[in-house]
Amino acid sequence: MQQENPDALKGFSNYLIPNPEEFATNLLKAYEVGSQAMMRLTERPDATSGPYSPASELSAATQTIGELVRVWLSEPARLAEAQGEFFRLFGELWNNVVQRMLGFNVPPLIEPAPGDNRFKDPEWTANPFFDFCKQAYLLACKWAEDRLAQTQGLSARDRHRAEFYLRQLTSAYAPSNFLATNPEVLRETFRSNAANLVEGAKLLARDMDRSTDLMRISQTDTSAFELGKNLATTPGKIVFQNRLLQLIQYTPTTKQVRERPLLMVPPWINKFYILDLTAQKSFIKYVVDQGFTVFVVSWVNPGEDLADATFEDYMLEGILSATLAASQETKQEKINVLGYCVGGTALSTTLAYLAKRGEEPFESATLLTTQVDFSLAGDLLLFTDDNQLASLDELMTQRGFLDGSRMANVFNMMRPRDLIWPYIVNNYMLGKKPFPFDLLYWNQDSTRMAAANHKFYLREFYNENRLARGDMTIAGTKLDLGAIKLPVLEVATREDHIAPAASVYRGSKMFGGPVEFVLAGSGHIAGVVNPPDKVKYQYWTDGYEEATELADWIKSAKEHPGSWWPYWIKWLNTRSGGKIPAREPGATLGVIEDAPGSYVKAR
Repeated sequence: MQQENPDALKGFSNYLIPNPEEFATNLLKAYEVGSQAMMRLTERPDATSGPYSPASELSAATQTIGELVRVWLSEPARLAEAQGEFFRLFGELWNNVVQRMLGFNVPPLIEPAPGDNRFKDPEWTANPFFDFCKQAYLLACKWAEDRLAQTQGLSARDRHRAEFYLRQLTSAYAPSNFLATNPEVLRETFRSNAANLVEGAKLLARDMDRSTDLMRISQTDTSAFELGKNLATTPGKIVFQNRLLQLIQYTPTTKQVRERPLLMVPPWINKFYILDLTAQKSFIKYVVDQGFTVFVVSWVNPGEDLADATFEDYMLEGILSATLAASQETKQEKINVLGYCVGGTALSTTLAYLAKRGEEPFESATLLTTQVDFSLAGDLLLFTDDNQLASLDELMTQRGFLDGSRMANVFNMMRPRDLIWPYIVNNYMLGKKPFPFDLLYWNQDSTRMAAANHKFYLREFYNENRLARGDMTIAGTKLDLGAIKLPVLEVATREDHIAPAASVYRGSKMFGGPVEFVLAGSGHIAGVVNPPDKVKYQYWTDGYEEATELADWIKSAKEHPGSWWPYWIKWLNTRSGGKIPAREPGATLGVIEDAPGSYVKAR
């Protein structure tokens, strides 16, 4: 039997204006400042249809969804049935609202998925109006997703594109993104007499002032961090540099170290200090504390002067020059090497190049969230079709580089519910500065990409998948991943949206030597930067080696609580020789400057 709910309407008492005169004045201020900001926004490159811009992606979304609707309209009977189900659900929802307004408890027709923080405010449930907005939105999203899943005749690529852009639109149209349907924003607007809207308009203008190529929404308080002060603080020295990189050698923290050093190759799309955030989260510090001599590549933030720097240059002048410097500094013929994301892809390409030439400067390789076969590369494949690449080629040819804001925009669009809309609501509607967060500071500290290098990477790897096909030639050498015989440990992360775990696993089967595959919990960053002192996630090992697909490997794998770091250290220890007295950085090559160096600080 339904129980009466006498408190059902109490929530409406939160929406009273304390000072109507001040409220009206602030609304006018917010309108004036906001209008000026929006006028400036329409004049920015964001408003044009250049590659990876909001305007171009809105156009692509509209076109894709329009084509999907035309497919639905081609089957009127099926569409009519679906529409009937849609109206039935909304009729039932409206009936529930009426029941709640009369004071009865009614179970919801649909609830947010676990982890959906958009509807965490109590009034999304307690207030019948906001509860209706929430459930109506969730029902509409589920209806559209179900219709797409049941649509016949779509190619795999068209379905993937439709799913991606439907996710963009449903994320944008959430009631939490609008002042009139967000209880937290409404309460704050009335409580502060609309001062939050004034401050939000100022924050919007401030973000436009600090933005480069495309509009950057502040995700954190950037004034709270400084490299070398509270980020990238692991002590070390720059012992080598050229036009593409600085090489950091870290100061030992143990009296003895392993004989064979470790060189880390991070991606050049982002800055290296994702591996050296705060001391408590620093992967680099952890490895140094385990008694290893650690070198890390800090890539340059390229400008027009490096427009012609090629992928081959990043291999030969980058990875191999750093390898030679680390070997000379430590007087070791062979070293261990680690590559992360794009750095791992470049490292794998380098390993294939060396293998074909019969050169063996490495004892082992560790690959973190690294793709070499891009056939399952996920949402990023949508940004590397021929039309997108043609637009990018034109833009990069004009400038000599791709501004980091464009790639940052792509990564944010892959998770709009988490990386775009919460900050629009918090900053511009609630009028609050974002909280200091080291990871988001790094996320916003993106780099430019040299034109020639980036063109090659997107076309040859993503668009044409030449490395996996055995059809890539570097410096006159045709590459074969199967020629790589050295031991490899490969780490994928289960929820990775940039390098999907299934894609990483498929690529790991292409190496010709022993490969140990490890699957970590969480995503592309949190699954890698997962210190052992916080048992936050888990990892899996020892799956069936002959499994051709990740799902089959997981069925037989062993799950372990905590971080994969100690497991990997044991693996690395067996390939790092004996112990010797700790090395001081720059003993052979000399010291150029203190870590983290000047390249990483360039904006």
